[in-house]
Amino acid sequence: MTAQEIELTVNGTDHELSVEPRTLLAHALRDELGYTGTNVGCETTMCGACTVHLDGDAVKSCTVLAVQADGSEVDTVEGLADDGEFHPLQESFQEEHGLQCGFCTPGMMMTALDFLEDNPDPDDEEISDALEGNLCRCTGYQNILNAVKSAADKMSGTSGAD
Repeated sequence: MTAQEIELTVNGTDHELSVEPRTLLAHALRDELGYTGTNVGCETTMCGACTVHLDGDAVKSCTVLAVQADGSEVDTVEGLADDGEFHPLQESFQEEHGLQCGFCTPGMMMTALDFLEDNPDPDDEEISDALEGNLCRCTGYQNILNAVKSAADKMSGTSGAD
């Protein structure tokens, strides 16, 4: 199979790479570019561990071909921290114990961030609905809901207010 040259901007850094046309975006990110926060759990869109932002929208990168993302901006969990400072979502997942093994966490965070950008003051049911395409086998979901709610408060500046 003939490789294709593509360009991606990942977390603000431009990359040029050569991929086979059948290469999934998740594999290009992990194997070619070293962004290992993007996990591949199922390759069927069922688990959501591979969720990234593609041109501003949350997508499951296990079902997007890398060549389809040519010329696009991709944001991964590695891009959430700013100059060594955790993003409020990362802080909240840590503080609220919203992770255990951490395998699903990057996808959960990227899905939650996309959701919170559109809904800055969600209730538990809205959070649950937003995360229904992301599976966790360790934590149960209450701590994840708590983490997203806490992040929403922090991101809107109402942290600590009830």
